[in-house]
Amino acid sequence: MIRWNRWIGVPVRIHPLFSIVMLLSVAGGYFIEIATLFGIVLVHEMGHVVAAKGFGWRIKEILLLPYGGEAVVEELGSVPVWQEVIVIIAGPLQNIWMMLIAYLLQWMGLVSEQWSAYFIEANLFIALFNLLPISPLDGGKLLESLMSLWIPYHRVISLCNVLSLVLSLLVTIVSILHVIRGGGIQLNLLMIGLFLLYSNWYSYKGRAYHFMRFLLHRETALVRLMGAGTLAQPIVVNGSRRIKDVVRLFMRERYHLVYVLDEYGSIRAVVSEQPLLYSYFNESKRGCAISELFM
Repeated sequence: MIRWNRWIGVPVRIHPLFSIVMLLSVAGGYFIEIATLFGIVLVHEMGHVVAAKGFGWRIKEILLLPYGGEAVVEELGSVPVWQEVIVIIAGPLQNIWMMLIAYLLQWMGLVSEQWSAYFIEANLFIALFNLLPISPLDGGKLLESLMSLWIPYHRVISLCNVLSLVLSLLVTIVSILHVIRGGGIQLNLLMIGLFLLYSNWYSYKGRAYHFMRFLLHRETALVRLMGAGTLAQPIVVNGSRRIKDVVRLFMRERYHLVYVLDEYGSIRAVVSEQPLLYSYFNESKRGCAISELFM
């Protein structure tokens, strides 16, 4: 692990697979190319870090991975969506100014046309690839953030997990099909596809933990929402609906009041989020019908 305490105060950790790619590239005589890519990825992630620090987020580390990098943060579904969107796009924005600088240096004759072309192409590839709607790429995170504005967060997690799994599998299949067509194996693409496939399978199995972390941060989000004077969004359920099913209807940027109806469609109770969350975190009550606790 490399620490950059004087500059950004964030540890940088290199994934073993990233190290293998670097060593293979150096052994193959591509030291300049891999060093350039390393710098591009680090600056890309620095964009995320600087934006996140500007909002007061807690940043654990920068993790360099085979497909690029990831700024690992403590916040998960508890900050405003608009902040999350800015932090996400701050990464690709670094690639844009780096491309412009490379073009300017070439125009001034300070760097060769060959190096400038490679640098611009590498930045463009990293920026566009990271915008694919696959978690944990920037595009996958952006899609999850935007979907959470209109869809309950539990459903967003499931939909994004499934989509990321399918697209990761597609990337892997494309690299293998290239071999069948006689193009030789695309080792980098295959490695990236397999890594994304493993990462998203792991995330899919841990989706319940992902949702639990969202709920654990919900109290902080509720204070922010109520402090801003947010209008409450109603959730209407019948009394037989279980507590855990009602909680799964919560949305990120909404404060909910739950209207509980009886068998005749009459309102029997109005419950705020906090009592429901307390019941959800009590395992003995999580599976109870809402009518058993609040009617």
